[in-house]
Amino acid sequence: MPPTGRGPHHHLPGEPGDRGEPEILVGATPVEAARLAAEHLVAAIAAGVARRGRADVATTGGSTCPELYRALLARPVRDRIAWNRLHVWFGDDRFVRRDSPDSNLVDVDSILLTGDAAAGLEPAPLPPGNLHPVTVDATLAHGGGPAEAAAAYEAALRSALPADAAGRPIFDAILVGIGPDGHLLSIFPGSAAFDARGWVVAVPAPTHVAPHVARVSLTPGALDATPALLPMAFGTGKAAILASVLTGPRDERRLPAQRARRAGATWILDAAAAGMLPRS
Repeated sequence: MPPTGRGPHHHLPGEPGDRGEPEILVGATPVEAARLAAEHLVAAIAAGVARRGRADVATTGGSTCPELYRALLARPVRDRIAWNRLHVWFGDDRFVRRDSPDSNLVDVDSILLTGDAAAGLEPAPLPPGNLHPVTVDATLAHGGGPAEAAAAYEAALRSALPADAAGRPIFDAILVGIGPDGHLLSIFPGSAAFDARGWVVAVPAPTHVAPHVARVSLTPGALDATPALLPMAFGTGKAAILASVLTGPRDERRLPAQRARRAGATWILDAAAAGMLPRS
């Protein structure tokens, strides 16, 4: 097990590399790790509002989001967010209806936009027009497919986000989870998304990772352009793959999550997920 250090979290060192190494923060529990992520996200939102008068954030799905959304709804954190200037996008989503349990909107709808009465958490005061789901429902309504949804989502992003000198979208922050095979977003090992042009790509249904449904995903370049890249992973089930991604040889086509192994990224883990990383 990694050392607990002083306080709820500690830092792990990185080794030099061509792209530099990320900062790694470890919370003792998922709740503590989610609070760390919330603090970083709030800072990124404030920086975006200061730069452009608005903040554009790409969120994700998976097991880390419920605790993160609760951390964002808890005071005093929620009171530090300019919700009316925050725009929430999705780094990827499954090509399923919004009410499907496989949709990345599930936790947004059931926690962030609903609150948690049992925990005394009120819904986020996010204006409805500031939430930008992948347009799956509208595409399915007239029999369209993932490629059409990807094109529509890219058009929406291009109308709202600035681009860097390389033509990549600049989000103020991107949250990503890490899959058991080392994927992030919906970029799986060997993915053609590494060679795709544009900002958004349709991804065929994976056969090796559930759910086995098609996806719509940002392409990897967005991960390079954001000033606040925040990968998150909780639980012992992520420990082995994180050790490979963060300390093993670099080969991002084999381990796409290594695209986030760069200077300027902040990885936020709980102690269980960090259990196979070197001691600090």
